[in-house]
Amino acid sequence: MWTIARYVLGKRLRRQRRYPLVLMLEPLLRCNLACAGCGKIQHPVEILRRQLSPRECMRAVDECGAPVVSLPGGEPLLHPQIDQIVAGLLARKKYVYLCTNALLLEESLHKFRPSKYLTFSVHLDGPREEHDRAVCRAGVYDVAVDAIRVALSAGFRVTINTTLFSGVDTERYRRFFDEMADLGVEGISISPGYGYEKAPDQDHFLRRHETINLFRRLLAGAKRRWKFNQSPLFLEFLQGRWDLECTPWGNPTYNVFGWQKPCYLLDEGYADSFAELLSETDWHNYGHASGNPKCRDCLVHCGHEPTAVMQTFGSLKAMLTTVRLMLIGPKREAPPAELPTTESVPREVFEIAETWQSAEKAEQDAELPLAS
Repeated sequence: MWTIARYVLGKRLRRQRRYPLVLMLEPLLRCNLACAGCGKIQHPVEILRRQLSPRECMRAVDECGAPVVSLPGGEPLLHPQIDQIVAGLLARKKYVYLCTNALLLEESLHKFRPSKYLTFSVHLDGPREEHDRAVCRAGVYDVAVDAIRVALSAGFRVTINTTLFSGVDTERYRRFFDEMADLGVEGISISPGYGYEKAPDQDHFLRRHETINLFRRLLAGAKRRWKFNQSPLFLEFLQGRWDLECTPWGNPTYNVFGWQKPCYLLDEGYADSFAELLSETDWHNYGHASGNPKCRDCLVHCGHEPTAVMQTFGSLKAMLTTVRLMLIGPKREAPPAELPTTESVPREVFEIAETWQSAEKAEQDAELPLAS
C-alpha cells in the first residue's frame, strides 16, 4: 500500500495524466481448465501453444514500469520457464501476483522461494459446489484448498480471487469468506464476471443493477476478519455507494499478441509498444460514461480498481473516506466494538484518521489534489 501511495503521488507531482498501476502480464493463454464464463482460452490451438519468453516478459515489464505485476493466463504454472519469469520480476522488486487455479501449485512450489514480493492468487469462485460448477470439473475446489494449505505452511503469501455471477446464494458465500479466513489466506479479491462474447455460458453474466444488488447483500455487515485485498472505494463502488469511471490504462495487458487494446477484457487489436498503446488508443470510447455497449454492465476490478486507487490519493474527500472505511467501516447506527491495531494499519494512517471528521465537515464535496 505504501509503495503504491508513493508511486501515485510521484506521478501526480509530475502531472502525468495516464500511468499504469498493475501490468497484466499473460505469459501464455492455454489452460488446464475450460471454465464456462471465461473467454480467454477461446483461441485456435496454434495460438494456445505460443508463450512469451522470460526476455520478452522483462522487456514489457521495464517498458511499462508498473510497480505491481499480475501473472494471469491461461494457467501460468503451465509455462516451463515460469520460475525464471518470477525470478526476473522479484529481482526488479515488483510485487507479483501469480494467478493460478492451483491444480499445479503444490507440485510447483519447489520452483519458488517465499518473498514479501510474491503472492499466489488462487482462483476460487466460491464454495465447493459453486466453484467446481464454474470451472466445469469436479474436485478442483478440494485440490485448490489443499494446495493453499501447503503453500501457507511453506511460508508463501496466498490470496484468493473470486468472480461472481448471477444466481449467487449470498449466505453461502458469506460462510465461504469465513472458511477462507479460517484457512489463513492473506486477502480476498472479489469482482463480478465480465460478459465475454466467446464464453460458453452467456446466461449468468450480471447486469449493472444486478451487480449492485448482489454486492450490497453480500457485503452487508461485512466481518472484520474478512480481509479484502482491494481498495475500500472499489468495494463501495460495487455496492453503488461511490462513483468510479473506468481507467483502462491503469491495468494494461501484454501477451503473445502484444499490448492489448484497450484493456484486459476487450480485444480490439494490439499495439507494438506501451507508449503506442497510451497514445494511439481513443480512451474516450471506453467506460460506462462513453455509452459503449461493451462497457455498459462492466464493474470489473481491472478497470475500476485503478480509478479507486488514483482517487484515494487524488482528493481529500476520497482519502478521508478511505481512511474512515478502513478504520470504522461503512457508516452504521452504532460504532463497531473495536478498531484495527497499529499491527494491521500503518501509524501514518492513524495520524491522518485523527483529522478526518473535522476535515470532512470543512471540505464537503471538495476535490483538492494532494499535490497542492
